[in-house]
Amino acid sequence: MVVMSKEKKAAMDRLSTKNGVIQALAIDQRGALKKMIEALGEMATEEQISEFKTLVSEELTPYASSILLDPEYGLPAAKARANTAGLLLAYEKTGYDATTPGRLPDLLKEWSVLSLKDQGADAIKFLLYYDVDEDEEINREKQIFIERLGSECFGEDIPFYLEVVSYDTGISDVSSKEYAAVRPHKVIELMKEFSKPLYKVDVLKIEVPVNMNYVEGFTKEGETAIFTKEEALTFFKDQSEATDLPFIFLSGGVSAELFQETLKLAKEAGSTFNGVLCGRATWKNGVAPFVSEGEIATRNWLQTEGKANIEALNEVVNQTASSWYDKVRVEE
Repeated sequence: MVVMSKEKKAAMDRLSTKNGVIQALAIDQRGALKKMIEALGEMATEEQISEFKTLVSEELTPYASSILLDPEYGLPAAKARANTAGLLLAYEKTGYDATTPGRLPDLLKEWSVLSLKDQGADAIKFLLYYDVDEDEEINREKQIFIERLGSECFGEDIPFYLEVVSYDTGISDVSSKEYAAVRPHKVIELMKEFSKPLYKVDVLKIEVPVNMNYVEGFTKEGETAIFTKEEALTFFKDQSEATDLPFIFLSGGVSAELFQETLKLAKEAGSTFNGVLCGRATWKNGVAPFVSEGEIATRNWLQTEGKANIEALNEVVNQTASSWYDKVRVEE
């Protein structure tokens, strides 16, 4: 259970529905969004990236409890969000240095928790890549890093959302069947680690414990399952029991339809997840009209398909997610 000050609890409320469920929209992508634009044959400028984020924020935050943005390109989008939507700001430098072992984390040098809070952030989000089976020295360095970051957020009395993405140093493709076989172990064990009180995490943003493309009944055409549905249910239950903290699922770039089916499976397993922070599954198909046709076409896509995506997801989240109120105690 998380113990929160009244100020931090109020910030959590601004990020959530009135029932204590997080229905957040994520568009803090930087390098990934640039690659999406450039894959369509156009060089991505800073202005383009910022403009797309702003359009997404204007059109979709009326249907989200909050939005996750980055301070590099996303501050205009933060100002454009609906007044009913809370604001999370990312604190990590995008990507990682592939020439250095360990996918070591780094902060945005121009920012601090205090300065992000001054920009209107209701919470700080940080992304960490973590392999529970990596060299102990590398993982200890990451643990110390998160301890420091948790203390910084605690000092400013602002919620700390830690996003942890699993990987394996010996498997380059995390979408592969080889990685899918070890993913449950990786995800569940990192949940246990970063639920420890010394990190001062308020909310874990986490992957679902299985790659659904390798679960019986959910496989793509031509693929064979490596887990039965019953095994997948057990992994979801084990993940939920690995933490006392509020936790939310990231979509991981899967389709909107598969993500919704995944949440239903989590509910069936008895997972007490507390919402979602969903990005590309909601808005990624809006990049093509943005590049090829411009603002009016993009708004039209967001007002139709984008809105339909987020409303369909909200409906499933309302049916499947638990309130984080049961996991939080407010200081007297």
